[in-house]
Amino acid sequence: MKNEFSFKNFGGDLSAGLVVFLVALPLCLGISLASEAPLFSGIIAGIIGGVVVGAISGSKLGVSGPAAGLAVIVASAINEFQIYEIFLASVVIGGFIQLILGFIGAGKIAFYFPSSVIKGMLAAIGITIVLKQIPHAFGIDTDPEGDSSFIQSDGENTISELFNLGNFNTGALVIGVVCLAILILWDKKWVKENKILGIIPGPLLAVFAGIFINYFYPENLSLEAEHMVQLPQTESAAGFLELFRFPQWSAFTNISVIKTGFLIAIIASLETLLCVEATDRIDPDKNITPTNRELVAQGAGNMLSGLIGGIPITQVIVRSSANIQAGGKTKTSAIFHGILLLVCVMFIPNLLNMIPLAALAAVLIVVGYKLAKPEMFKRMYSEGHDQFIPFIVTIVAVLFTDLLVGILIGLMVGIGYVLYTNFKSVIKPSKTGNHTIIDFQKDVFFYNRAELVKNLSKLQEGDELTLDGRNIDFIDHDIFLTIEDFVKDSVKKNIKVNVLDITRTKLKFGKGDEKIGLEETV
Repeated sequence: MKNEFSFKNFGGDLSAGLVVFLVALPLCLGISLASEAPLFSGIIAGIIGGVVVGAISGSKLGVSGPAAGLAVIVASAINEFQIYEIFLASVVIGGFIQLILGFIGAGKIAFYFPSSVIKGMLAAIGITIVLKQIPHAFGIDTDPEGDSSFIQSDGENTISELFNLGNFNTGALVIGVVCLAILILWDKKWVKENKILGIIPGPLLAVFAGIFINYFYPENLSLEAEHMVQLPQTESAAGFLELFRFPQWSAFTNISVIKTGFLIAIIASLETLLCVEATDRIDPDKNITPTNRELVAQGAGNMLSGLIGGIPITQVIVRSSANIQAGGKTKTSAIFHGILLLVCVMFIPNLLNMIPLAALAAVLIVVGYKLAKPEMFKRMYSEGHDQFIPFIVTIVAVLFTDLLVGILIGLMVGIGYVLYTNFKSVIKPSKTGNHTIIDFQKDVFFYNRAELVKNLSKLQEGDELTLDGRNIDFIDHDIFLTIEDFVKDSVKKNIKVNVLDITRTKLKFGKGDEKIGLEETV
């Protein structure tokens, strides 16, 4: 727990928490809408993601909240079960499974994703955020905030939605442009270094500017409720408590509910671990998040969320990156954003409902741009095609499917490049006269067999062959058998074969130090 909480950057953490709150608020509402869940369920998930998961997690900068990547699965489950309280049992089961995954050490899977795929995921999320928020900046708010899939709930897709901008709302567009201009200006060096202006968060100023402009608009430009944040309002504490829902206890033995819980646990855990990896990569202080503890934190959060009416939770890269860009340094910012969500929905929902969606869209567009800056594309291109192609494939796949499917496609391409690179670099043949040397540069696996057989088939009667295995620690059983068979046939073909350090012990499961039955040259 050392240094997870610190007063050294307390003011900066509170400021960052405020920025994350402004980013999280519309996403909490929008993801609940996209999930076809009660509107307040997204707020519950946001509060628990900030306060509970934030307190248990070992991540200093990661921020958790309702899972956009699970919206389709959640909506499908709610429609299948018909009763929302039955679905809540699945969320609790999913959280319990995540706890088990954390305790058995499943968090290490995060370290097996190539950096090119992680960077592609970040860039794709950034591009998706920008494309999804452009319509909202124009006052086209038919599709909920947070709908991250390519196919949207309003029948449009990410690209086709951009062709409907001709039906823009003038009042919303003016607010979006002004707020975006403020955010761009506030990112300038001279503003950041100014003693007075530097302490004012740009997103906060942009949101207040949006409220101010809309408040003084003439009637023909004033925004209607559909273009504003819409939080549920209650008149008493009892009314507020009525917004919470509880799982149907008999549903915990329902096989369909248990299956949905497993699905939630697996997908939520994968999304969380990918976001943890991405957040650690963009962390300027290069903190390393304990992934097993993160799964435990997410599990506890999802169990509590399901118990009081919330939708599933994951760590979310949009909130986490906003936290980093706003200057957060410890988990105080994540917890503070959760507290702000709770306080605001309890005491000032009417004030929050004055925020134009166009103002929040401007904030998110800037966040998205910072995740997908052109400099990242240039840097990845300069690192070679083995990095650039998986990077681009991941971006395209995420844009045209969803986060999880896109990452899996990118991962497959990345693994393909690893196998291809290994395939081309393991076996290095050279020839002097009739003497061929095959130098194994690293460990040899079954997929290297075709390359080895191709080189062995070139040998003629009277040739000499040296197989140098001094640089390998492991040799696949199929490779060992291929060499052994060739050695046996070499006598008939009058080919002299020398073997350097290729033994059964390198199979890892062999006994003793039995060598291939032929001359061993040192």
